Amino acid sequence: MIQYRAFLTLQWVMERLPRGLAYALAIVVARLAFVFARGARSALADNLRAARPEATAAEIRTLTYRNFRYHSKAYADLMRLPTASVEDLRPLMDTQGLEHLEAALARRRGVLVVSAHMGSWEVAAAIWSATIAPVSLFAEVLEPKEMYAWYRQTRARLGISVLPLNQAGLRQVLRALNNNEMVVTAVDRDFTGTGVETTMFGRPVRIPHGPAAIAVRRGTPLLPVCVLRQRDDRYLAIGWPPIFAKDSGDAEADVRWVVERLVAHLEEIIRAHPEQWHMPHRLWPAQAQARSGTLEL
Repeated sequence: MIQYRAFLTLQWVMERLPRGLAYALAIVVARLAFVFARGARSALADNLRAARPEATAAEIRTLTYRNFRYHSKAYADLMRLPTASVEDLRPLMDTQGLEHLEAALARRRGVLVVSAHMGSWEVAAAIWSATIAPVSLFAEVLEPKEMYAWYRQTRARLGISVLPLNQAGLRQVLRALNNNEMVVTAVDRDFTGTGVETTMFGRPVRIPHGPAAIAVRRGTPLLPVCVLRQRDDRYLAIGWPPIFAKDSGDAEADVRWVVERLVAHLEEIIRAHPEQWHMPHRLWPAQAQARSGTLEL
């Protein structure tokens, strides 16, 4: 409850500041988090090291700090959403590859928009929901529950549905796709421990198989998208050509094929923009333990 009250206090301040001042405050918070959140900092650095194995320790430290700044700015934007309108958000985003999304929706099977934990999806989702088709975010349930409720209510105000990462949420995902809507989900971390075993950046990892299984089962196109922060603090939403599942008669093999295509996209995006991939959770604890005591950020 203390964490939630602190969040509401900071959100109340952010909401009332001009965007530039809100970002200045966000950078202060990022600096404090970088210094004191040692566990998150170390986990993030290890993940970035996997994406950029050629980087020196100093370069990884710089990337990690920049990552904290980017993520803190994204939170500042999130905290300012309760009083924002779609018209307020439109000037904040450019798009590239929007034709791929429109072509995927034209197939009338819904679209699974898949990405990594990068940028601010609220801005893109709010604009798309108002101008293209309804958007749902399929995401893990946060703690405390009061904060998760705040997220849901804030996004709902902008026309974005938040679906929990459970069986009830999955039923809502299928319902949304049947209505030719968009469902956005990140596939760079397996929260359930039931994902497909594969490799990312040459390391063994589990990747959520739900989106791939849906694509195989019902022919829903998977659209790789990332939302990046630009130098002027506006966002750029980039879409790639959709991935269509095979139908070889071997569903398990078909799911694995889709997952491998998704991982290839994730690797490309993250390698190009590691400073924006906010993953402060250890994806490869065994490798981190093997290096313990040799590197300190």
